Amino acid sequence: MKSFFSNLFNRNNDPKSIISFDVINPIYSHLYNVQSNLEFKVKGIKDNVSVNLYYFPGSLDHEEGRAEIKKAGFNNSYEVLNELYKKMNISVLSQETIEEGLEYDFIHIQFYSEPTSEEKKFFKQSIKNFTFFFCCTNSLEINDFKILYSGQHFFDYTKGLLDSELLDFENPKNESQAKGINDLKLVLQGIFQYLNIEIPETVELPSSENLVEVSKVDLETFEELITLISRGNIEEGERKEQAEELFTNYKRPDDDYYEIMEGHFALFENIDAWNSDWKFDPEDAEYFLSEMIGEDLNFEYPEETYSHDLFPYIQTALEKRGLELMSYDTKGDNYLFFLANKEDVGRILELSELTKIEIDKL
Repeated sequence: MKSFFSNLFNRNNDPKSIISFDVINPIYSHLYNVQSNLEFKVKGIKDNVSVNLYYFPGSLDHEEGRAEIKKAGFNNSYEVLNELYKKMNISVLSQETIEEGLEYDFIHIQFYSEPTSEEKKFFKQSIKNFTFFFCCTNSLEINDFKILYSGQHFFDYTKGLLDSELLDFENPKNESQAKGINDLKLVLQGIFQYLNIEIPETVELPSSENLVEVSKVDLETFEELITLISRGNIEEGERKEQAEELFTNYKRPDDDYYEIMEGHFALFENIDAWNSDWKFDPEDAEYFLSEMIGEDLNFEYPEETYSHDLFPYIQTALEKRGLELMSYDTKGDNYLFFLANKEDVGRILELSELTKIEIDKL
């Protein structure tokens, strides 16, 4: 999605609205080009806000996803996408287009709102799921989006998408939906402020303050990060020494880029990490991951599958052990992998943002 029209009518691009294409597009650009997932606090929103860039077919193309697709009565993820397109009045993909194997991105924003008076009888907080799908309106270029909404947990992700309903954010159908839309506006402003992206001047902001809750960064912040990424397998003295070095580098000016990066690499040299070329075979992954967890790890994958296309299959195998594969962003053509306890992934991503040690959720 590189070229867009911005002067067409009958689409979601009210220059005053924060729920508009000119707002969603810069967020999409960051998720696509820089970091595909965000998790952070927004003032006025319960718990963390989760923002993820997913895509068809890849994000559902793993063992659990394929089982969900089959359970829903479909043969592949493209059929699921076409079912969603029908719901959103977007032209469905032809068989010829499907056979091209193209990828179709969508953004999933999830957070919790205060429950309505009726919801309070059952819940302490009300989950909100907004999925943004891109489309064309009076154009051959991507220049618009449709939103699907759900107030249910996505325990079965495919079913969660299929059960979502087309959202008319200007005309909410009930109190719960209206609350979610108002909070979505706060979240969108928070995303811009979190990413330090300039909000279009014409947009009427829902809040006049900075909505991003920033935590204080100190020596203990780095100690916590080291503990989590090492899964606790580090001596106390070594952890404190490493934390002091990282904290010292954190306070350096940006001009000391190489010294700062050297400190980051030293961190991962001290934990059980796997430094891999960007292109790796499944046999490499099985060998190194087995070494990292101290037991044999095998996973199923389609023939002729390599490198990042293996991630869904690796994660499925690791999830059974309560683990998740993550990577430090080396800014080069290699991966620096490490394993995290799945329950710690959200906090690791938070600490990554705070410490400026760029860690990716794969």
